[in-house]
Amino acid sequence: QVIRCKAAVAWEAGKPLVIEEVEVSLLQKMEVRLKILYTSLCHTDIYFWEAKGQNPVFPRILGHEAAGIVESVGEGVTELVPGDHVLPVFTGECKNCAHCKSEESNMCSLLRINTDRGVMIHDDQSRFSINGKPIYHFVGTSTFSEYTVVHVGCVAKINPLAPLDKVCVLSCGISTGLGATLNVVKPTKGSSVAVFGLGAVGLAAAEGARIAGASRIIGVDLNASRFELAKKFGVTEFVNPKDYNKPVQEVIAEMTDGGVDRSVECTGHIDAMISAFECVHDGWGVAVLVGVPHKEAVFKTHPMNLLNERTLKGTFFGNYKPRSDLPSVVEKYMNKELELEKFITHQLPFSDINKAFDLMLKGEGLRCIIHMEH
Repeated sequence: QVIRCKAAVAWEAGKPLVIEEVEVSLLQKMEVRLKILYTSLCHTDIYFWEAKGQNPVFPRILGHEAAGIVESVGEGVTELVPGDHVLPVFTGECKNCAHCKSEESNMCSLLRINTDRGVMIHDDQSRFSINGKPIYHFVGTSTFSEYTVVHVGCVAKINPLAPLDKVCVLSCGISTGLGATLNVVKPTKGSSVAVFGLGAVGLAAAEGARIAGASRIIGVDLNASRFELAKKFGVTEFVNPKDYNKPVQEVIAEMTDGGVDRSVECTGHIDAMISAFECVHDGWGVAVLVGVPHKEAVFKTHPMNLLNERTLKGTFFGNYKPRSDLPSVVEKYMNKELELEKFITHQLPFSDINKAFDLMLKGEGLRCIIHMEH
């Protein structure tokens, strides 16, 4: 059946979303229709809503951090049935390409993030419309809608006992920061970790360092108002680069007798990326870049920094394969190893979704959970 439901439509760049009645069409091959119960707002939604640095695709249904229940499945879908509890994910896992078959990669050739695509892969058509006019998709998820259509490879089936209003934050930002630490830089017990940028992703990286047993977690941010909250995530010391008249990597090297063991960069600013790499200890230091840079950014460092046995890595979605790995991240929350409540600072009904945008634009709070049903 075609479903009529409410969705928050972005008609043009930077203008408030409008709650409209949309039609969600029938499923094609390998597609799943989800009833979204909770969605949260992530900075990526804001970035593409503002459409300052990329191709504007409008009208569009944004949203990609969410949790819901399978409503129906299309032809060829065998591993999901109606009623399954799931997280839709902006990147996928087809399980057949070279990346999916590799132990090391999570960058599926078929389903990796494509921010310009506003249609489904199967037929290059949208599944959303208003009076026959197509409304475009966003990163394959479009969760600012009561019902959405997602490729089966972008749906992680999770423990049905997990509270969806909490674990929805694992479908993007929190998993990205957590995995950058646990899967990529892998701090050892008792080690030191510097985290650049104390937004939700940076705090998730700090949470990963706390879980791994790091003894010193140094938070670096230009906004000192973030420091108090960060203590809840295991951050033990703080550096505001504005307080010093020398590069922050030198400040950290002095604090740590030559540099930290590991660092995680979560701002996307090129200077922070260079500092994050140069602040790790020679001989064993590892830095990972998580933040997405400006398209003209260039990373410059002296090659000796690498020759002196420092490692620079990049990561995408915390190196988690969505379908294979996200269920176990949900279990970390279920067995109380990972604390998600700390990330959730606001709750709003779907009708107030524009307030969530205002909160994020003002830099207030970490994650705002939007309840689809009143």
